Amino acid sequence: MTKFFEIDFLEAGERSSGDAIALRYREDNDVDYIHVIDGGYTNDGDKLVEHICTYYDAPSTIDHVVLTHPDGDHSAGLKKVLEEFEIGVLWMNRPWKHIQTLLPRFNYDYTESGLVRRLKQDFPHMAELEEIAEERGIKIEDAFQGNQIGEFTVLAPSFNRYIDLIVESDKTPEPQREAARSGKLFERVTIFIKSIVAAWGEENLKGETEGTSHENETSVVQFAELCGEKILLTGDAGIGSLDEAYYYAGLLGIQLPGIDRFDVPHHGSRRNLSSDLLDKWIGPKLPRESSSPSYTAIISANQNDKEHPRKAVVRALIHRGAKAIQTAGTIRTHCNGPDRGWSAVTPLKYPEDMEE
Repeated sequence: MTKFFEIDFLEAGERSSGDAIALRYREDNDVDYIHVIDGGYTNDGDKLVEHICTYYDAPSTIDHVVLTHPDGDHSAGLKKVLEEFEIGVLWMNRPWKHIQTLLPRFNYDYTESGLVRRLKQDFPHMAELEEIAEERGIKIEDAFQGNQIGEFTVLAPSFNRYIDLIVESDKTPEPQREAARSGKLFERVTIFIKSIVAAWGEENLKGETEGTSHENETSVVQFAELCGEKILLTGDAGIGSLDEAYYYAGLLGIQLPGIDRFDVPHHGSRRNLSSDLLDKWIGPKLPRESSSPSYTAIISANQNDKEHPRKAVVRALIHRGAKAIQTAGTIRTHCNGPDRGWSAVTPLKYPEDMEE
């Protein structure tokens, strides 16, 4: 049984949002464990290091560092963390470590070394993290379904699904078979979306119709129960990964629906969630807005991000009883955590309209 936990969601990025999470928990033996999950952009690395030193009693060691997936808004800032602390284990899934499995799946006549080089070019931040870790003697482990990272269990991705996602990624070489391309474009573009007034309970999530990128779907999804509170950390996972995680949670005997601390995927994008998925993880929609929220939903979206979070996502969370919080500044969610003298955060208001 843990005596306390605290999870800090830092405001990452300047205009576009990133993810940078630090957490600490204390076991019955009075030993503290520190995890870092993603590090935001390059400039966020310094903020993350300073935060850990200030609020986690200036530790010399981080027990676990997890890279959920290779996108730069999650990975770049971790370089500073690896350089500044002793690291117990770095958890990240490197496609080139499974080259024997991947090689027959690609169309071009690659040698093993040639494909390794290509994959490292495709995922440069991850390759840099590997280089730093090897120089500093940091152990690197895969983070696939079933792995245990301290008190956290990896629910997704499974190894086989991860391999399929890497093969079908738009960043990697042309696959041997014709991949089932959705035709979706994941470029960052400015999109003007009309808003529509909507009644309580109406939702317009796009996870099932548009979905997210293959890289986002490789995100490491983690679950823990600390101090009797169920915690779900999602990275940028889409409905494919979250569905896989849900069914694996059932095999482990985790009672769902019912999450107490929900890390909302991909900065509150409506492409990563569906109403059905939220029903499975959180529970059904309530008949009206609750005056006593039943869970906390944290959205890693900085205050200058004009695209996130989507109103449709905030509505869907509140429909199920959430206290929905955006990282306009560093946010801490905790149970019995040490007093910092911080003031309570103001949750997001229920939007009366949503994106068309």
